[in-house]
Amino acid sequence: MNTQEQIAANRDFCKSPFAQEREPSDQQKRLPQPPLCKPAQSEQRIALSRDFRPVMTETDFLTILQNRTSQRFYKDEEMTLDQLSFLLWATQGVKSIRGNHYATLRTVPSGGARHPFETYLAVRKVTGLCAGVYHYLPLEHALEPVGPLENPQEQIIAAMHGQKWAGGCAVAFLYSFVPYRAEWRYSTSAHRVALIDAGHVVQNLYLACEAVGCGTCAVAAIDQEVADALCRVDGKDEFIVYAAPVGLSDPEKNREGNRKMYAQTILESNAVKPLEK
Repeated sequence: MNTQEQIAANRDFCKSPFAQEREPSDQQKRLPQPPLCKPAQSEQRIALSRDFRPVMTETDFLTILQNRTSQRFYKDEEMTLDQLSFLLWATQGVKSIRGNHYATLRTVPSGGARHPFETYLAVRKVTGLCAGVYHYLPLEHALEPVGPLENPQEQIIAAMHGQKWAGGCAVAFLYSFVPYRAEWRYSTSAHRVALIDAGHVVQNLYLACEAVGCGTCAVAAIDQEVADALCRVDGKDEFIVYAAPVGLSDPEKNREGNRKMYAQTILESNAVKPLEK
């Protein structure tokens, strides 16, 4: 397949397939439903607070929307575990369970309430947590350790396909897709729905960050193999699809960092003259 054929195929993927005839889904075939969440892989737990009010620095929704921006450069300080707890709840928190464990109702929408994502954290600077990878357990609102990080800054940069700014974050959120959780209901249409749902999750992360004095910038340009290996997922039945480094907000540092980054991009492209210092 040449480039133009690949572009045409990708455009077709973006179109709604629901009016087309297709084979019944596994749900329609009455096959067993997959678990609502990935089971814990260990007995270790790090409990997370549900008392979010003390960490809120901004509660006016209009101000949060107005201030929302992509932030790539952060204070070189630790986030608190309570700030992290709020961000996890705001993006994948379970509010209730529908039916006999048929679906979870969460803080974000999801097609068919499938919520086919798992949240992993590459922690660099969070109070009370050792540098390492953690997995969020939304039904318990807790973390389980996945493994240590010997050089978290460099490992985060590598997972973000060499984007050096990402290494300055306090923690990187990495979202995995568990395909069958969505395929069970939507069959061949599941994947388009899931990618739309991923946007809902990370938009909540942006807004939640603004509420607790943090910033983030979504990253689609990940190194697939490196990110999968970092989170210890198999790359087939579960793989990373989206990431978002997070840190304490520093508006002036972010403005200056972005100015330099954009100036370098323009210089390298030879499109226009570089910005004046």
